[in-house]
Amino acid sequence: MYGVASGAELTAMLSSHAADLAWIHPEDRERFDEAARKATEMKSRLDIEYRLINTAGEVRHLHAIEEPVLNERGEIIRSNGITQDITEQKRAEDQLRQAQKMEAVGQLTAGVAHDFNNMLAVIWGNAELLGDKLGQSNQNLIALFRATERAADLTQHLLAFSRKQVLSPEIINANNLIANTTGLLHRILEEHIEIQTVTAAGLWNCEVDPAQLENALVNLAINARDAMPGGGKLTIETVNARLDDDYVAALAEVKPGQYVMLAVTDTGTGMPAQVREHAFEPFFTTKAVGAGSGLGLSMVYGFVKQSGGHVTIYSEQGEGTTIKLYLPRSTGTATVERRPVTDEVPVARGETVLVVEDDSNVRILAVALLSSLGYQTLEAANGTAALDQLDTTTGVDLLLTDVVMPGGMNGRELAAEVARRELGIKVLYMSGYTENAVAHHDRLDADAELLQKPFRRADLARAVRKVLDDS
Repeated sequence: MYGVASGAELTAMLSSHAADLAWIHPEDRERFDEAARKATEMKSRLDIEYRLINTAGEVRHLHAIEEPVLNERGEIIRSNGITQDITEQKRAEDQLRQAQKMEAVGQLTAGVAHDFNNMLAVIWGNAELLGDKLGQSNQNLIALFRATERAADLTQHLLAFSRKQVLSPEIINANNLIANTTGLLHRILEEHIEIQTVTAAGLWNCEVDPAQLENALVNLAINARDAMPGGGKLTIETVNARLDDDYVAALAEVKPGQYVMLAVTDTGTGMPAQVREHAFEPFFTTKAVGAGSGLGLSMVYGFVKQSGGHVTIYSEQGEGTTIKLYLPRSTGTATVERRPVTDEVPVARGETVLVVEDDSNVRILAVALLSSLGYQTLEAANGTAALDQLDTTTGVDLLLTDVVMPGGMNGRELAAEVARRELGIKVLYMSGYTENAVAHHDRLDADAELLQKPFRRADLARAVRKVLDDS
């Protein structure tokens, strides 16, 4: 009945309507049969897309067009047509549709995270100021700090998914990072879960934010643990990989080239297809209420994508799950030095700070925290007001400015104007969401220092002191 344009196998399979139905996907058979019947009765064109299962068990997408040929009595004597295999086109469309959906959700979550970070900054900072009066060991304040930390973690995950966090990439060897993280994973996982590492010799370097990659590993390990309540094995594997043109052709936002592949495999419950399709979406979870935020895998997805990489899930129900992270190769030399973390909270040395922030609650808080550290402070609600202050004030040592502000002048533009005036004022940016004002290609500009909201008083103190003390 049908002529086929996708090979001898399809020609044989589609040689008759009865044969068609035997090969057509069960979910499409009734629709196909009904369309063919109507086309025959109406003596009209048949134009239909459907799925077929070939001899290898693969599902292929086909597009069939048939035109009936009639004799002088109006009877169908044959049909002319073509059936095309459109599987790769369908895959590309699905990838594009998924990428567009994730981008739209990302824009929404980034906006929510920005506003929520401002609110958290006010809650966190005022709780610290209350601690000065009530004592930092006050149990109500301790509960408030813990809740605020959890909320801050959630907003950070939202920013990671939406690819709006500012990364601090370094050239690293993933094998070394895995070795340094294994001890942490042993503490996170239950004793009845075995951890195995299979790391490739001669592994290429990659340029990523090491803290975020470690965080991604931890999130994957937690997901694996929850999928293995009765115990099992977690395998972390690395290998050099190349994604060629054929592989990336049907993928959105993935470039061909050399990658470092990091795979995390568990022997847990696995995922059915309907779960796999939504696994990277924020707040999607199959766990019980209160057992998980649904942001772990979405954070991993956003971090890898923002790093220029690719991430996949391979999972079968009852057979476990493998999540593969592909990170672009770097030919540079791995960074060795890591900055030490200190508990010191440095204070002022007679300096004056001009705080520029359009959110009045955040501005009042920043001024209060800086005052508690001994700094003299000035404040302005926007860039224009800040410049007016500088026209009438001398002795300002530091500009602490929000990045994203209304009124036609963002923090970066304000800093540029201050630099043009050659006042010798140093600059520290603060934001929960940079929107590329002080970051380009997802990396902080070399001459910019950023304090991310929400911040503790200690974070503010160290950031201000670092900028002031840098020559």
